Amino acid sequence: MTRTFDAIVIGAGPYGLAVSAELRRAGVDVRTFGDTMSFWMQHMPKGMCLRSSWPASHIGDPASAHSLDAYEREQPADLSRPIPIADFVAYGRWYQARTLPDLDTRTVTRIDAEDATFRITLADGEIVAVPRVVVAAGIAPFAARPAVFDGLSPDLASHSVDHADLAPFARRRVAVIGGGQSAIESAVLLQENGAEVEVVMRAPGLRWVGRAPRDGVVGPLLFDRTDVGPALISHLVAHPSLVRMLPRAVQNDVTRRALAPGASLWLRPRLGNLVIAAGRSVVYAARRGGRVSLRLDDGSTRTVDHVLMATGYGVDIRQYRFLAPDLLARVRCVDGQPILDRGFESSVPGLHFVGAPAMYSFGPLLRFVSGTAFAARMVTRRATEAPTARTETEGAVKLQRAAH
Repeated sequence: MTRTFDAIVIGAGPYGLAVSAELRRAGVDVRTFGDTMSFWMQHMPKGMCLRSSWPASHIGDPASAHSLDAYEREQPADLSRPIPIADFVAYGRWYQARTLPDLDTRTVTRIDAEDATFRITLADGEIVAVPRVVVAAGIAPFAARPAVFDGLSPDLASHSVDHADLAPFARRRVAVIGGGQSAIESAVLLQENGAEVEVVMRAPGLRWVGRAPRDGVVGPLLFDRTDVGPALISHLVAHPSLVRMLPRAVQNDVTRRALAPGASLWLRPRLGNLVIAAGRSVVYAARRGGRVSLRLDDGSTRTVDHVLMATGYGVDIRQYRFLAPDLLARVRCVDGQPILDRGFESSVPGLHFVGAPAMYSFGPLLRFVSGTAFAARMVTRRATEAPTARTETEGAVKLQRAAH
């Protein structure tokens, strides 16, 4: 038997939860599939903290009854700052229990498009038919793994996304590749767990994030509440509808500056004796007797027990294996990133993407939790507005393709 809803949302992380809650508040019959905060639980090492500031860490509308502030008021003690991942996961679960108590944890295995309807196949074989699908499936499939490490088995080289706990690396020598928040915090946690660690980063030195004030009189003049991007640019990034109207070259520059690798200043006291090879990259990696032999671009060599790639993510929706090939072929993309209209709708009517896949169309805010309120509002507006011709989407597609 085929079941029907007005819409389904795939994913129960911050974006999936925020969009689902907003749709439901607007009266949309929505069903959400996914495990609550699964990425944060399964793919972020124990002991990590959010890089985002408190005001930038609300799921959905910060003025709602389900804000981070509301959650903290119900706890026996104030939460720590910066926010531990464990506390943020607990907040997400609290949010889900109050806004989506009927969350369906089954896995969506395939989405096919049939005329004006999407046919959703679940892991147990049930079929759901809907006119609207919101993909909020996260970034785990997008992990960027440098080709130089392709010949190494997972026991010798892994991505940071592969780990929920770094304690098993105690008393082992680990090379961490990268110079951003994930790399530096992973290195610190590895070191605190008893590993011998060296960070190899292309940048000439560490870039610390958080030097300028975010509060007081000056802070709000320099940074928006959403806190994505450097001083002043943060205010532009906080308005994705404005960002999408800028020339593509300007959008790319804004995104580059907002996502520049850097580590939170609060990590600095924990660096200890962390060894960092700055301005270097690995040019050769091979297995040698159960360990890894590395050669850097300066000719120096290293022998380590494991390589941890904290090398970020590269959006490519082709990595969402649940999207049927014929459906994927109809989604207009640039380098794997879908071109979306103002309602986050792709070139396939009724198919929306939120979170990191929306960055090409809306800018870097959509890579962070602080973008959930905007995405939820715009998707809901589209889902509840009167049917109209799709001239806006097609116009956006043509303009952005021409700009590229």
